[in-house]
Amino acid sequence: MIYNILFGGAAGQGIDTACTAFENFLLHAGCQVLSVKDLMSRIRGGHNFNLVRFGDQAINSHDTKLDGLVAMNKETLERHAEQISAQGFMLCDDKIEFDDPRLIKIPLTKTAKDLGNPKTAGSVAVGALLGLFGMDPRSAGEIFEALLGQSAVSINVQAVQAGIDAVSQQFDQPIARPGKRMLVSGSQTMALGAVAGGLNFYCAYPMSPSTAIMVHLAGCSQSCDLVVEQAEDEIAALNMAIGASFAGARAMTGTSGGGFSLMVEALGLAGITETPVVIANVQRPGPATGLPTRTEQADLKFVISASQGEFPRIVIAVRDHLDAFYQTRRAFVLAERYQVPVILLSDQYLGDATSVIDTPDLTGDGIPDPPDVQIPTPYCRYRDSENGVSPRILPGHPEHLVLADSDEHDECGRITESAEVRVTMTNKRLRKLDSISAELEEPWLYGPEDADVCLVGWGSMSGPLKDAVDRLGEQDGQRFAALIFGDVYPLPTTRLTALAGQAKKPRLVNVEQNATGQLAGLIREETGIGMANSILRYDGRQMSGREIAGRVLEEVGT
Repeated sequence: MIYNILFGGAAGQGIDTACTAFENFLLHAGCQVLSVKDLMSRIRGGHNFNLVRFGDQAINSHDTKLDGLVAMNKETLERHAEQISAQGFMLCDDKIEFDDPRLIKIPLTKTAKDLGNPKTAGSVAVGALLGLFGMDPRSAGEIFEALLGQSAVSINVQAVQAGIDAVSQQFDQPIARPGKRMLVSGSQTMALGAVAGGLNFYCAYPMSPSTAIMVHLAGCSQSCDLVVEQAEDEIAALNMAIGASFAGARAMTGTSGGGFSLMVEALGLAGITETPVVIANVQRPGPATGLPTRTEQADLKFVISASQGEFPRIVIAVRDHLDAFYQTRRAFVLAERYQVPVILLSDQYLGDATSVIDTPDLTGDGIPDPPDVQIPTPYCRYRDSENGVSPRILPGHPEHLVLADSDEHDECGRITESAEVRVTMTNKRLRKLDSISAELEEPWLYGPEDADVCLVGWGSMSGPLKDAVDRLGEQDGQRFAALIFGDVYPLPTTRLTALAGQAKKPRLVNVEQNATGQLAGLIREETGIGMANSILRYDGRQMSGREIAGRVLEEVGT
């Protein structure tokens, strides 16, 4: 049993607060939840909405087919009425003029004013939802204290109860699932993964949709003993992170594509100085300002090749909320182990989406231990080695001088223009890729290994692709699967080439949120394997599992 509810209205009408409160009621009720945001780049006005999907089953993707709608204005009804099922409902204020038999009109505004605060209209609507689904409101006090503070608890609890009293139950409540779980956004789990990876220093310039990482880390900076710094721009942010790492901190910065563009020169500095650093790029549509509050997957080839020259880096696309935690934690391990920049790719869809997840497992490969290295005398920071990784000590070592420079240098860090040394140092750095490739994680395969059609995607396409495979099931004797990449550079190829080399080869269909099929191009470049078809979307809105399944049947066939 899964339900889809939309909260809609203008910016400034409190739909995000109301939606967050409802999500927390669902968490307390033991429901599975996935909530995604569609918002305009403005402070007031316009049309924003949140899609909340909840129930007693695993939820991989959002859906635009609705069971209910909470409308804070008439425009929301006009835009979304066609998406609601015949048995669904539209909840709105009794002053809104709209004709539809599914309407449930209650005095949201009047009730809130009578209680003494017009801003509680959203809480009245939340209460009405609880009443429609027969959900227990007893956790209201705890929820509103966490969201709004103790002073706002009493009036919002009253508002919720007023909403409950205004309706009758129409739907069965989803069955609760016991367990220790948490409600988090994708950016919040990335921040938690950074803390679990040993983060000491985070520096960034605010840029949507990456700012949530910095906000969450700033909120826990004292309890987690972190330094969180807001830089004057993205150039300074990465340079400060590199400096902190050079001094011994585990450092990270976060931005979106436009900010990453400013970081490109500093990325090269991390490459030539072999300084470990983690960079999160929470993608949005470009170029330039593009669509600042929308989603896209168009930075893949950019981050793989960013900065002049050739040097090793690792690029990891996070696939879901838990994966964002584990891959961010792993990013610090890899950055330290190979002394390279590690770039994490997320996007607005996953970064801003909230989900109920099981509490992450904190055991395993977490905070990397300081390397136990033999320090040769004389010490050379960039000593040539078999795997390209040199002994690393921190500046201030009592016995050795640590030299580093953005110019090409010899083994001891001294500037050089020797052609022979240049070749030696370039080869040394690039040899790291052999060791990195040996511990790449293969893409997830969802569905049967002998599927007839295999959908290929990366990052946040994970949930929609899984949902599409489930929806497609078996069509005319054809079976479907999905291959979902997390590690994208270096590209792991073992599972892909095994699938492509089977006697019964599946038709490969790349599914991406960009206009050119960037992963498909990378796969073709690295392996020679081409895709039979492409399903692409690049209007700033995320494909759902329902949309992917429909387009597979329409455009790809069976």
